[in-house]
Amino acid sequence: MDWTLVLSLMLGGLALLLLMGLPVAFAFLTVTVIGAYEVLGGDRGIMQLARNSVQSIANFQLAPIPLFILMGELLFQTGVAHRAIEAVDRVVTRIPGRLAVVSVFGGTLFAALSGSTIANTAMLGSTLLPGMLKKGYAPTLAMGPIMASGAIAMLIPPSALAVLVGSLTGISIAGLLIAGVIPALLLSVLFVLWIVWRVTRNPHLAPPDPGAEGLTLSERWGPFLRYVAPLSLVFAVVIGSLLAGLATPTESAALGSVAALILGAGYRALSWKKLQKALTETVKLSVMILFIILISQTFAQVLSFSGATNGVIRAVQGIGLEPVQVLLAMIAVLLIMGCFIDQVSMLMVTVPIFVPLAKAAGIDPLVLGVVYLLTMEIGLLTPPFGLILFVMRGVAPPEIRMSTIYAAILPFVAIKLLVLGLIVWQPALGTWLPSLIGR
Repeated sequence: MDWTLVLSLMLGGLALLLLMGLPVAFAFLTVTVIGAYEVLGGDRGIMQLARNSVQSIANFQLAPIPLFILMGELLFQTGVAHRAIEAVDRVVTRIPGRLAVVSVFGGTLFAALSGSTIANTAMLGSTLLPGMLKKGYAPTLAMGPIMASGAIAMLIPPSALAVLVGSLTGISIAGLLIAGVIPALLLSVLFVLWIVWRVTRNPHLAPPDPGAEGLTLSERWGPFLRYVAPLSLVFAVVIGSLLAGLATPTESAALGSVAALILGAGYRALSWKKLQKALTETVKLSVMILFIILISQTFAQVLSFSGATNGVIRAVQGIGLEPVQVLLAMIAVLLIMGCFIDQVSMLMVTVPIFVPLAKAAGIDPLVLGVVYLLTMEIGLLTPPFGLILFVMRGVAPPEIRMSTIYAAILPFVAIKLLVLGLIVWQPALGTWLPSLIGR
């Protein structure tokens, strides 16, 4: 069977099933089972699918996924993160667009603890958005920073999606977890600069707000030291153990989960009911991710065996593109896909083709990994179907229209595209920190 026909049928069938409303995991399973049967040799193809399923899940490198999810769920269910946001609010004073800046600081902080873009955005939206609108902030300035900083959780450890990208692409999971730190921090700094510049030029977007200036020094900094400093230590343990080469991603994830459990108990915020809820949500998310990994290996094998992977590589090499041009073409495809489908589907469809193509073009695997994470993060925010946009729709007041939410996020999408361009121009932004592992 011609590889172009196999590629067209698999991708077309997948698109049709997704449009029919079939869940992502089952849509990929259906296409993969049919592809394995037709391309890999009937019953032998189905047996290969079963063998791949066992081999792909029996992988110790996947252990960080449930552990990182558990770490974030414990902090979210116990309410420790909410207290940390309130503590940050007290120490940020006398800055244009103060509460919008607080949302960026808080979003970056919780991103380093939760690993969940949805939980991060929902928590920030429910905690900060009502107060910002009540004080007279323009809806676009109130919602934009919350969505933009909420999505940063995809880049910073404990990002379960970074572990997923690493496991599917064969990129070092430890390196990929650390590679997103500098781009994420750069995004946060640029968000703050944009907010301050925007409000300085248009003061009507945010009313003057001195913050907690009337409080004593201990009242302002006490909650920060009580709630934010210990949470920062959790992040330092996870990242520090990886950078120093003292722990594998699995071990650092386990340390983070234990630290989150101790913090919840230490603040007397952990109950059996909350622990049960955290474990239940962890199981739900972990099973979904692992089920997708289970399918991915056979999906890639079908494309490879049919000649589709090598066919695409030969076609690109025939054009004579430079490595940077190949990377830019990949980015363009991912950005377009991100407007319409979810991040896991983007991975499943493109990894079997993009990873061999990047290897043939000589693109640094870590750069490819960071590009994947950042483009998928942008996809969460791009109209019309960015998932974070609908999370914001759920926490925003009913009178806020979807067009306002779209307008709120556009400047921050532009900033993320700028950082993506900087990574392509200066790959060291993504590769320098991982190069320090174990030194």
